[in-house]
Amino acid sequence: MNNNLKRLLNPRQIAVIGGAAATAVVRQCNLIGYTGDIWPVNPKRNEIGGHRCYATVADLPGAPDAAFIAVPREPTIEAVGQLAAIGAGGVVCYASGFAEMGEAGRTDQARLQAAMGDMALIGPNCYGVLNYLDGVTLWPDEHGGKRLERGAAIIAQSGNISISLSMQRRSVPLAYLIATGNQAGVTVPEYIETLLEDERVTAVGLHLEGLDDVAAFSRAALKALQKRVPLVVLKTGATALGSQITMSHTSSLAGADTLYDALFARLGVLRVHSIPELLEAIKFLSLVGPLPSGQIASISCSGGEAAIVADRAAAHGLTMPSLLPEQAANLHAVLGDRVALSNPLDYHTYIWDDEEAQYGCFHAMMGGSQEVTLKILDFPRLDMCDPAAWVKTGRAFARAATDRGARGVVVATMPENLPEAVAEPLLAAGVAPMWGIEECLVAIRGAAHIYAAQQTVAEKQPISAPVPLAHADGSIHTLNEVDSKALLGQFGLPTPKRAVATGENAVATAVSLGFPVVVKVLSSDIVHKSDVGGVVVNVRDEVGVKTAVSAMSHLSNQFLIEQMAPKPIVEMILGLTRDPQFGLALVLGAGGILVELFQDSQTLLLPTSRAEVESALSKLKIAPLLDGYRGQAGVDKAGLVTAVLNLARFAEAHADRLIEVDVNPLFVYEGGLTAVDAVISIADEKARPGTL
Repeated sequence: MNNNLKRLLNPRQIAVIGGAAATAVVRQCNLIGYTGDIWPVNPKRNEIGGHRCYATVADLPGAPDAAFIAVPREPTIEAVGQLAAIGAGGVVCYASGFAEMGEAGRTDQARLQAAMGDMALIGPNCYGVLNYLDGVTLWPDEHGGKRLERGAAIIAQSGNISISLSMQRRSVPLAYLIATGNQAGVTVPEYIETLLEDERVTAVGLHLEGLDDVAAFSRAALKALQKRVPLVVLKTGATALGSQITMSHTSSLAGADTLYDALFARLGVLRVHSIPELLEAIKFLSLVGPLPSGQIASISCSGGEAAIVADRAAAHGLTMPSLLPEQAANLHAVLGDRVALSNPLDYHTYIWDDEEAQYGCFHAMMGGSQEVTLKILDFPRLDMCDPAAWVKTGRAFARAATDRGARGVVVATMPENLPEAVAEPLLAAGVAPMWGIEECLVAIRGAAHIYAAQQTVAEKQPISAPVPLAHADGSIHTLNEVDSKALLGQFGLPTPKRAVATGENAVATAVSLGFPVVVKVLSSDIVHKSDVGGVVVNVRDEVGVKTAVSAMSHLSNQFLIEQMAPKPIVEMILGLTRDPQFGLALVLGAGGILVELFQDSQTLLLPTSRAEVESALSKLKIAPLLDGYRGQAGVDKAGLVTAVLNLARFAEAHADRLIEVDVNPLFVYEGGLTAVDAVISIADEKARPGTL
C-alpha cells in the first residue's frame, strides 16, 4: 500500500475517467504545470484539455500511477476493478452514495474495497489530492494554492472544508492537501506515515471527525514524534460510549472526547478547536518550530494590546519572564525615562516611524530569556492608507530577529490587518506572520507541548488495540461489592476488613470485627447504595447495627459489615471504562460524593506507565492535598501510583470481560490507602458471582 500511495501522490501518469469533473481535473493539472502524462478516458470525446481521449481503461497505453474516477457509483466500482487488473498505483473515487448513505451504501463500499486489490484508494465521496510540491492536482474544483518547495500537509475528512483550506490567505506554506472521504482504502494513519517519508513536509494538520483505528493512529503519531514532524488535530464531534455501560461515575468522567484528549496529550499532538487555530498552528510549527519552553515576550506600542497578551498568555499557561538587567539597560538607552520597562513592553509611539530606533528597541527586547518574541502589529487598509511606517516597523523587527538569532513573529489582532502583500516580505525575512493573538498563543503552547513530547519519545508506548469482548452478545452483570473487592484484592488493592452477614447474625458479625463499623446492603442490583439508604457509617454499638439492618431490610437480607476506615487526607476515585474505539481506559481523580460536581480527573489510555500516572496526579486540582497542603501531611504517593498501575494490570488481565470498574471512594492516607467502595461490571453469558 505504501509504495502505491506514493505513486498516487506523485504520479508520472494520470488517467482521468469521466466527463465534466474529469475535465476539471485535467484543467487544474494544466494550470499548475503538471509535467507527466495525462490520459483521459471517455468514449464520447476525442480529447479533453488538449489530451487524447481513450474509450476504455483497457485502451490505455499502460498502467497509470494515479487515476481520478468521476463517474457514478456502479461504473466507479467497475473502473476500480479494471485499473487494479492492469496494475495501476492508486485511484481517487469522487462518487458519493457509498457507506455514508447507510446499509445499501455500505454493501457497495465493500464491493469497491474488494475491487481495488492492492491499489491505494482515496475516497469514495471525496475531492482528492493537491500536491503543491510536485505540481499534482487530482482535484475536480477550484483551489487557492500554489507551487512551493516545502511546507505543511493537511489531511481532512470534509471535502468542502478542504476546498476552504486551500483558499487560505494566511501565508501558510501548504505542501499537500488530501480530502479523505470515506477512507474505504487509505486511512489517516497510512497518510501520516507516508507523508512522514517526504522530508519536505514540515508539519501535518488533521481535520478528523473520528478515528477507526486508534492503535494505528498512535503508532503513526509516535513515528511523527521520532521524525520531529509536529501533528496538529482539529477533532470535531464525539463518539458515544457503548450503551451497555451500567455505572455512572467513571463513564461520566471519561467520555469519548476526553479519551481523544488523553490520546493527543500522550502522543505529543496539539489539539485545536477551530480552523483558524489549525492553520496558525501548522504555520507556526512549520516556520518557527517546537519550543523548549512556553516563555514569551511581547512588544507593542499599545498598553491595551500588552494587557491582552499578558492575560491570554497566563490563561494558556505561558510565562512572560521579567527583563534581565542588560536587557532593561539597552531598552532604556533607546526609550529613555518616558517608557515603563517591562515584559510585555508597551513602547508607546515616541519612536514610531524611526526605523533605526525601533530596531534598537526590538534588538534589546530580544536579548532576554524568552523562547519567542511577539510584535503586535496591525497594518492599515492598503486601499485607503499609506502603510510605509508599518512596513518600517516590520522590517526593523525582522532585522533585529536575524541579527539576534532570535525567534520572532509578527501578530495582527485581526486577520484583515495583515494582508498577504505585507506578510510575504516578512516571510522572506524569516519572520512568521501570525493572524490573531489567541491563535498565536495556542500555537506557542502547542509548540512547547510538542517539544517536551519529542524529548521523551523513547519512553512512550503506542495505544493497545481494543480487546474484543468474549461475550459481546451476552448480558452485562454487576458484581456485588464483596465479589468486586475480592477480585481487586487479588491485584494488590487494599480494602477494609469485612464480613457478609444476614439480618439474624449482623450484630455478632459486627462484634467480631470490632466497632466502629459500616453497615451496607449487599446486592448486585443496587450500585449506588447511598442513594437508596443502603449505607450507614460509623456504627458504634450493637443497637446501631440492629437499627441499620432494620432500616435496610426491605432492600435485602444480605449485608456487608466492614470496619470503619479512618478519615483520609483525600478521597479519590479510580476506575476503568470501556469505549468502542479505545477499549479500556483508566480514570483517576477527586472522589467521594462530589466526584461528578468537581469533575477533577485525568484519563490514561492503556498501557500506561509510572511516569504517566505521576504526571496525571500532578495535573489534578487536588494535587496540593496529595503533596501536603498548608503544613498538612502528604499522602503515600508511591503507594497510590502503585495502586493505579495494579488497576491497569487488572484491566489488561481481564480486558475481554470488563465493562467498567468504579472504586469510589478510595481513601488515601499518609501511610497507605484503602478502597472503601468498589463495583465491577462484566460481560458474560451468565452471572458467576465472585469470578471473571
